[in-house]
Amino acid sequence: MRQIPMSPSGERSSAWRFWEAHTVIPYCHETTAVAVSPLPNMTTLRDNRIELVRASWKELTISINDVTLSDEGQYTCSLFTMPVKTSKAFLTVLGVPAKPEITGLSRPAQEGEDVTLTCTTSGSKPAADIRWFRNDKEVQGQKEVNATGRSFTVRSSVHLKVDRKDDGAAYTCVVEHVSLGSMPHQVTEVLEVHYPPQVQIVHSVIVPQEGQYFKLECVSKGNPLPEPVFWTKDGGELPDVERMIVEGRDLIITTLNKTDNGTYRCEASNILGTNRDEFTLYVYDPNALTQHGPDHALIGGVVAVVVFITLCFIIVLGRYLARHKGTYLTNEAKGAEDAPDADTAIINAEGNHAHAEEKKEYYQGAARNVVHLKSENLGFANNYALRQEYVRCIM
Repeated sequence: MRQIPMSPSGERSSAWRFWEAHTVIPYCHETTAVAVSPLPNMTTLRDNRIELVRASWKELTISINDVTLSDEGQYTCSLFTMPVKTSKAFLTVLGVPAKPEITGLSRPAQEGEDVTLTCTTSGSKPAADIRWFRNDKEVQGQKEVNATGRSFTVRSSVHLKVDRKDDGAAYTCVVEHVSLGSMPHQVTEVLEVHYPPQVQIVHSVIVPQEGQYFKLECVSKGNPLPEPVFWTKDGGELPDVERMIVEGRDLIITTLNKTDNGTYRCEASNILGTNRDEFTLYVYDPNALTQHGPDHALIGGVVAVVVFITLCFIIVLGRYLARHKGTYLTNEAKGAEDAPDADTAIINAEGNHAHAEEKKEYYQGAARNVVHLKSENLGFANNYALRQEYVRCIM
């Protein structure tokens, strides 16, 4: 309930804003004394929801209970003085949206089916907003607004192609409106999706050995839940029901032996189909595993061979680089590498031996002047013999 003042000191207008189902009390108040005729002794008006609360020379108050959209409009307060004093106010009524409803999922959906969820709320003014959430994550919907008299009907739809991941997913429709404040309306629909079984066998021991306890677990998922599951060995029934015990989805072999070797199959079914998984069991002799453990000698031999090949490669590469380091021979100096002295090197060099004396004379002239060369010019020597003679000269 809320009171709204209307002051008729001259002609004035104001605006009020309320929502349905509340009580509004507009009152007309004059701040100065006026002389008017006596007001009628009346407590109710034509509408039983509207009551005259107070009537005096200065004030006129009415009460409107359970406000509806039809109460929206302009209200006028008049004091019949000379001159007449009037005040006007416009009452805006907000339509409170109704509780939302989700339609489109009257039965469990099947995997791969197209499903449309529609959330509908009516009676809002102005039009309400609708938001969708999948679990805690917001998803986008397609909004549709239709006017219904003075209020609006709002729909929002989400389209999805369901799969097994949607089984158990909660889709929530949230209706927000100014009349609701921080307490929006919401409704939730949990999806149920039917899908065929999915089967996987999980074994308890990595290396099964004779005499051990061994368990195979048949992990089956599906909706409806595939129960029971069926175990077979090599395409037939389990051969030893005393040692091979089926407990729910588990196949337990109390004591393994070599006769248990074979292929075990778990099969699960529901109304949508059948699925299966297989596991091949080989039982090891624990004594053989102890005697023939990992062949460390073989592993060591392989490592030794790899290291030997690597060392050989490094040695060959080093010798090759050392042999070719600093070897720069001209065509003229070929064949003179092993000469004992410079004269012999010049004579034995490939080419025309007729010029041997000329080469020798040239060398002797060069030898006299070689002392004037710097050590970094050693690279100009044409062969090993000349380099040896050059060293003798400068020492």
